[in-house]
Amino acid sequence: MRYSSQVKPISYLKAHAAEVLSHLADRREPLVITQNGEAKAVLQDVTSYEQTQETLALLKILALGQQDIDAGRVKPISDVVGRLRAKRTSV
Repeated sequence: MRYSSQVKPISYLKAHAAEVLSHLADRREPLVITQNGEAKAVLQDVTSYEQTQETLALLKILALGQQDIDAGRVKPISDVVGRLRAKRTSV
């Protein structure tokens, strides 16, 4: 996606806030807000934001898992399954 078509000055946002919010919800494309010709903020709809946060959380989990593998902090699956079965039968 090219953000250059989704750039508006802050004055546009002030004058057309309801329209901007509707556009964000309909198109689900972020909008870059400029101030004095410089990009200052990015607006996006809530659904897209939540999806982005979920994706980042999953990527963090994957990265942490990879760090554990790289550091040798792993156990064979048979050991883990055995421990889980032992806990289940002791309860």
